[in-house]
Amino acid sequence: MRLAIGSDHVGLELKPIIIDYLQELGHEVVDFGPYSGERADYPSYGKKVAEEVAAGKFDLGVLICGTGVGISIAANKVKGIRAVVCSEPYSAKLSRQHNNTNILAFGARVIGPELAKMIVKEWLEAEFEGGRHAKRVDMIKAMETGENS
Repeated sequence: MRLAIGSDHVGLELKPIIIDYLQELGHEVVDFGPYSGERADYPSYGKKVAEEVAAGKFDLGVLICGTGVGISIAANKVKGIRAVVCSEPYSAKLSRQHNNTNILAFGARVIGPELAKMIVKEWLEAEFEGGRHAKRVDMIKAMETGENS
């Protein structure tokens, strides 16, 4: 899979660990920054990764900030993005199976590297189940375009 990754300055230490892990799993990873420890605004990086995923240039995206919340909110402002914040593997897995999430976010101040790896692995291995869940994802898509469902 081709994955986009980004963070803010808080996620900078965890990001290379996750990049290495994703590459070990056989994925191609492109880092959208930041690349230094200077203060970085999470909305900029959340938006950039989300735009790349929404445009179909990447299969999925991973975002890291202090809690995962701010950067996921920014990503979710991009049409076609269903970003989820997860601090444990079960929700990550179900977010893909039931909600067809296309961006995973987590917090470097909330979880450590090993838990982050478990979350990423469960999320990547899960597949959208469709069926009754497809109707709900379609409802979310319709909300983005202003259609009533």
